[in-house]
Amino acid sequence: MPHGCSTSTNLLLGLLAAASIAAAIPAQAGTATGAATEWTQVLNNGELISLVGQSGEQIQNQLTQISQLAQQIETQLNIYQNLLQNTATLPSHIWGDVESDLNQLRSIVDQGQSISFSMANADDLLQQRFQSYANLKTNLPNAASFSSTYETWSDTNRDTIASTLEGASLTADQFDGEESTMSSLRSMSETADGQMRALQVGHQIAAQQVAQMQKLRGLVSQQMTMMGTWLQAEQTDKDLAQARREKFFNAEVKSIPEGQKMEPRW
Repeated sequence: MPHGCSTSTNLLLGLLAAASIAAAIPAQAGTATGAATEWTQVLNNGELISLVGQSGEQIQNQLTQISQLAQQIETQLNIYQNLLQNTATLPSHIWGDVESDLNQLRSIVDQGQSISFSMANADDLLQQRFQSYANLKTNLPNAASFSSTYETWSDTNRDTIASTLEGASLTADQFDGEESTMSSLRSMSETADGQMRALQVGHQIAAQQVAQMQKLRGLVSQQMTMMGTWLQAEQTDKDLAQARREKFFNAEVKSIPEGQKMEPRW
């Protein structure tokens, strides 16, 4: 039976915390020495660029793990289906493994939704705080934001799962939480037909999640690339401004030659 990967809800914790704190800091007028007025009060842009890269790598690693686990569950459920075709019903000890796999599958769906929400939240926070980010060209179709694109992904994923469940005369509520999922599976375990329906639905949802996680990985990769590009541009602008300030204030002061003695002329 596959083992679940750990859920890292702090994938973007550092980035989101920085953006949240910065949003709460009142804007202050910069001085001639270039006082930080944005989220450099929390981290400088160089550190943020590094943080974005690390967060993006963590997210991609987790999505890879989720996708691999979904594939393992898909394969395992197929084995159970073949076994059920040769028996009246699956023995209770095997059905216990089926229940565990299907409950893990429900958890996989939740993890994907959580990542989608976190990434959309990061996009919203950055748009609210920084005009330069809000105006950035993202190359997304129909002038969409990443936030709205994640929402579309989330809605599509939920609708697809609901449609699959409906096709097996089940409802999304029956697999919405751990308690309702286990209750539904216990009821379905009483007959071979119920067991087969559960296996077929689980197999289809697992296959869907493999495809959906690939799409989510593509979205995350595109967003992290855009964030990195934006942060680099922000840092370049700040470095250039700092260099100009230093050049101005450190310029050599030339001595003023003594002027001609002023005398009244009649």
